[in-house]
Amino acid sequence: MESGMKAVKIAVLVMGILILLGTAVIIGTVIKRATSGGSVAAGPDKAFVSLLDEPAGTSIAAIAPLNDRMAVHLRGGGPDRVLLIDPATGAVTGRISLAR
Repeated sequence: MESGMKAVKIAVLVMGILILLGTAVIIGTVIKRATSGGSVAAGPDKAFVSLLDEPAGTSIAAIAPLNDRMAVHLRGGGPDRVLLIDPATGAVTGRISLAR
């Protein structure tokens, strides 16, 4: 009977340590996500304006989030192209031309 209680005590101790480690990981993850400034979510309070200097006849075909940037697919006014825009500043940070 003594050895059975010893096994239960060890199991309880190990499970308690696992609970504490799991809680520490969850708290650390929440703090890391709360303090990182790389949010792409744009709401009414995080709106931005970006004036794209593109040729006449250009239209926006699609917009997609890309990590801390926005990818804007443009058609017309020349070959199709993708612009990378920084939502924090509205500046164009990259340009990819698509060959026809």
